[in-house]
Parts: sequence; C-alpha cells; structure tokens
Amino acid sequence: MTRLQDWSEDAACRSDDSEALFADGPGQSRAKAICTGCSVRSKCLADALDNGIEWGVWGGVTERERRALLRRRPHVASWRKVLLDSKAAQSESESA
Repeated sequence: MTRLQDWSEDAACRSDDSEALFADGPGQSRAKAICTGCSVRSKCLADALDNGIEWGVWGGVTERERRALLRRRPHVASWRKVLLDSKAAQSESESA
C-alpha cells in the first residue's frame, strides 16, 4: 500500500483537474476551495507535512502556509497524529 492509498480515494479533488491544485496566486484560492468540506482534508495535510511535499495545495493549505507551520512547530514528529488528535478533540467538544 502506498502512503496515499489510505485517504486519496475519498478526496474531494479526486474527480477534479489535479493541475488546479498546483496553481499560483489567485488560482490557489480556487484550489483551496476544492478542499473545503473534504472528508479527508486533515489526512491530506498531514501527509504533505509528514512527507515534506513542497508544491501545491494539500489539505486546503498552500506551500507557503505549510512552510510557516513547519517553522512554528519544528519538533512535531507526526503531523498525522497531531491533526487527527486535534480533529477528534474538536469533535468531542462539539458533541458535549
């Protein structure tokens, strides 16, 4: 199993033009809009952060935004764990 197989089948961008996710400037806003409401957005972003993917919009986050996030939290060993734990905690607080 490749690293993408666990979530990419369910991605909102799967049916869209994948080139749209690698846009510059104003095109990035359109690319980020594709990610809005995607059920695997956190997993997508975690994959990009954990694997040092430098180009494109992943999980609704541009390459510039990902670099800033990595600089702010340089000691994170697993973004997947951080993001999924955060998502679970948010779900728990919303249901309480």
